[in-house]
Amino acid sequence: MASSSAEMTICHLQPGQVDLATLRKIYQGNVRLELAESARAGIIASQQTVQNIVEQGRVVYGINTGFGKLAQTMIPADRLAELQRNLVLSHSVGIGKDLPDDVVRLVMATKVLSLSRGHSGIRIEVIDALITLFNAGVMPCIPEKGSVGASGDLAPLAHLSLMLIGEGEVTIQCKRMSAVDGLAAAGLQPFILGPKEGLALLNGTQVSTSLALRGLFEGERVFAAGLVAGALSLEAIKGSVKPLDARIHEARGQEGQIAVAAAVMALLEGSDIVTSHANCGRVQDPYSIRCVPQVMGACLDNLKHSARILQIEANAASDNPLVFENGDVISGGNFHAEPVAFAADIIALSVAEIGAISERRLALLLDTGLSGLPAFLVNDGGVNSGFMIAQVTAAALASENKSLAHPGSVDSLPTSANQEDHVSMATYAARRLGDMCFNTAVVVGIEAMAAVQGIDFNRPLKSSAIIEGEIAAVREKVAFLEKDRLMAPDVENMRLWASRENWPAPIQALLPSFN
Repeated sequence: MASSSAEMTICHLQPGQVDLATLRKIYQGNVRLELAESARAGIIASQQTVQNIVEQGRVVYGINTGFGKLAQTMIPADRLAELQRNLVLSHSVGIGKDLPDDVVRLVMATKVLSLSRGHSGIRIEVIDALITLFNAGVMPCIPEKGSVGASGDLAPLAHLSLMLIGEGEVTIQCKRMSAVDGLAAAGLQPFILGPKEGLALLNGTQVSTSLALRGLFEGERVFAAGLVAGALSLEAIKGSVKPLDARIHEARGQEGQIAVAAAVMALLEGSDIVTSHANCGRVQDPYSIRCVPQVMGACLDNLKHSARILQIEANAASDNPLVFENGDVISGGNFHAEPVAFAADIIALSVAEIGAISERRLALLLDTGLSGLPAFLVNDGGVNSGFMIAQVTAAALASENKSLAHPGSVDSLPTSANQEDHVSMATYAARRLGDMCFNTAVVVGIEAMAAVQGIDFNRPLKSSAIIEGEIAAVREKVAFLEKDRLMAPDVENMRLWASRENWPAPIQALLPSFN
């Protein structure tokens, strides 16, 4: 059952100034949108500029012309409404599964943000309708495939726009229905789109940006899980903390590396396991243990860079042409999603590496010659296979991520009779992040489960208070592996552990959308 509006968080949308934490709340749900009153004057003024152009009979692309290769075709005033409707209908050619509601919420909210910058020439009533539909939980059915990430996310945004003209389908609390019924549930009637309104709705990077934001938010979670799992593995093999010494990382100067080393040290503060082997002379652990700050620090730097790009893009006016205060209407290319494509590719590299180094630590834990623990982390080996095949699953998913990490931004296929001769492929680049984060959550979850098994073999020694809390959280999900059992439910439970949002404070302080 949906929560009442009194329980919902109000997300105040100030166009150009919405931060990542607000976007993350929208992604999570249980929010209502409210547009800043200060945005309304600019929206109304830009729409009046468009109306003046129509009344004066001036020929301006997107207002009274055809689109793309048909930009030289003048459209008479009495057919402008037909033009806009046809634009939405003809561009609604998406295919595949519908985008999930968490992504659609971001698409709707960022489309409101873009249109509210006052450069789109769209009526305030259309923007208010999008907000009303969002707040009523009316989600347009948007197929996930069909955008090349230039001229905007045309096909998916057309499916969003269908809802406004009473076409297509929507869902309310996962119940599918016609757009007309969805509009009625929100107290609205279908719109007849005015000049430029269909184009303003279809142009833009909101779908690719929203998918990339999902990748960022999920990527933050697996990053946090990867750091905790790495600390658990270090404790399981009684690894050295000397490579975490701040002096090493300050000598290099990489910000992410310095921050990660300090965070992992904070996780381990007060550990009896660490002090139990303080004088063992162990300084050369394998790289997957020793180089956690260097690898995960680089991943953190990449996530932070991508977060900055995506926050800017979520607030951007990215349709075409754009309307300015002096009455100029300028055709450009803000709909080209190259910044989003690069950000998504960078997130993909980070997510793949988080899983890759985690899988190597898992393999280390199972190798008795390296870990000093029972082979495959189980007693009575031979009769019992222990974690042997769980590591195979992790290897399969880590390998799959290597293929998925191939950059989408390096590809381009011309469209619209070579008018749109270079495109970003940002939408695929961002969409594949969902699968990659899922895979990495499984890998990191299996590592954490194995590491806790290893720590249990070293009892009664205890780790730090923070790490013992994480061990308890793992044990709430999975029991100690006394002998072989069906492990698929354990793997899924640990995927959920790695996909959670709340992490120890030293780790959460690193995450870009939390700060």
